[in-house]
Amino acid sequence: MQEGNFSPAVPALLRRILAARQVFTDEELTLDMQQLLPPELLLGLNAAVQLLHEELQRQGRVLIVSDFDADGATSCVLAMRALRAMGFRHVDYIVPNRFEYGYGLTPEIVTLATQKQPDLLITVDNGISSIEGVRAAQALGMRVLITDHHLPGRELPAADAIVNPNQPDCSFPSKSLAGVGVVFYLMAALRSFLRERHWFAEQGLSEPNMAGFLDLVALGTVADVVALDRNNRILVNEGLKRIRQGRACVGILALLDLGKRRRETFVASDLGFAVGPRLNAAGRLDDMALGIECLLTDDPVAAAAMAAELDAMNQQRKAIEVEMRDQALRSIESMVFDETVIPAGMCMYNPEWHQGVIGILAARIKERMHRPVIAFADAGVNSDGEEEIKGSARSIAGLHIRDVLDTVATRNPGLVTRFGGHAMAAGLTLRKQDYPQFCTAFATEVAALLCAEDLQSLLLTDGDVSPADLTLSTAQMLRDNGPWGQNFPEPCFDGEFRVMQQRLLGDSHLKLVLCAPGNKRLTFDAIAFNVDRTRWPDNTARQVRLVYRLDINEYRGERTLQLMVEHIEKC
Repeated sequence: MQEGNFSPAVPALLRRILAARQVFTDEELTLDMQQLLPPELLLGLNAAVQLLHEELQRQGRVLIVSDFDADGATSCVLAMRALRAMGFRHVDYIVPNRFEYGYGLTPEIVTLATQKQPDLLITVDNGISSIEGVRAAQALGMRVLITDHHLPGRELPAADAIVNPNQPDCSFPSKSLAGVGVVFYLMAALRSFLRERHWFAEQGLSEPNMAGFLDLVALGTVADVVALDRNNRILVNEGLKRIRQGRACVGILALLDLGKRRRETFVASDLGFAVGPRLNAAGRLDDMALGIECLLTDDPVAAAAMAAELDAMNQQRKAIEVEMRDQALRSIESMVFDETVIPAGMCMYNPEWHQGVIGILAARIKERMHRPVIAFADAGVNSDGEEEIKGSARSIAGLHIRDVLDTVATRNPGLVTRFGGHAMAAGLTLRKQDYPQFCTAFATEVAALLCAEDLQSLLLTDGDVSPADLTLSTAQMLRDNGPWGQNFPEPCFDGEFRVMQQRLLGDSHLKLVLCAPGNKRLTFDAIAFNVDRTRWPDNTARQVRLVYRLDINEYRGERTLQLMVEHIEKC
């Protein structure tokens, strides 16, 4: 494998790891703000800035229409904070309750918005498919600015301005910007526009520092699991720096404290596992307004109280998820007798399932079965009096799930009421009576696109590590060269070890003491989470093969190397 043209200061192990992620030079390792892609490459940005400037000059009423996940919440809060800092006096938001209004700028949401009498609607993390909603808003005299990052359909809404790197003819190289990244670029462009016109000096306003919003950008980007290309890595890296320094909004810091994460050693995965799920819990179970208010407040006491509510919701979400997952697995076991009868694309529905948790359920079943999965839940009755169900889809590598839904909808007119999403995740709505037909159509389309090898789960690693590299300094080196995440995975290794000790920790975690073969004096602590209790602990296992990551365990001021086990099998 090519290991690039790095300077001698870059260790050989790190060269190998970076080359596998298509990074080959020292320059590509530079993640400072000066390396960000320029805003002017975003199609529609100038029109959007002009629209905002016009509303600012006349102090029109601006209403932000948010999505109900972490990306939507951070996008909303960034827009609120930035617009207010630039002199907008009338800025408000609405976040649709997913159970009553569904996703996006629908005509029903427009009706709800009229209560606040807005002059301009700004969608964040949604809107690219809201053709009817935009039409309804404009008919009522509102102007509409769409900021989104989802893939558009065949027709774009006739909004007054659209900023979306994935819209046709947009030359912005990073198609993986999260919704909050799009909002960040828009606000940065507006700030520059106003600076050139001496707006801040004339109004006696302090010019906002855009770096002050990067904690929100980092959270939304990681929580939305978008690809960490270089541009996104820069945004996340700079946001992490601010969080580590305690220069983040008090809501993020409060959620961090609940997740028992130390700011000084905070990494990107902590956003994904400690902060994002707690924030998302509000949108999944109730109303994302609580999450938005937690990120909007500057009062640490209020933030701590709201973070505690979000934490309680997340605990409730976990309990619901476990019950739903157990139901789904029992259903699979009752239907499947051998792999030849497992459909290539799986659909699952239960009238008792919680609509806000089906996305997580689909992800869990996908991981278990290594197939594209759509989990459905009841969604009430439509305007024609027909019962509807909503589905949340999760895909595997090699299958663009939104394109599959598009093909199914095209080949079966009227079957899919609404759909949208990304390559790896999507959402859709069906009439309940059409569920059996959709299941067949979906499985048929997936089977035509994937072969048997595609449906086999593979664990890709960075190879083995010599005992000399199994050190605390290596773990620190890898941590320092993040952020790691989607499409830029954290280094993962494989190898064989002798088992010195093993015991169960809690209900399902396996704690191990290992040593390198032939060297009993060189031992390592290791932990495997959520192991199969029917197989582990196994006192007959003298040697194991692991897939693992290098981590730093910090306990009572002492730092030690720990192997985080992703996969374990007896040799």
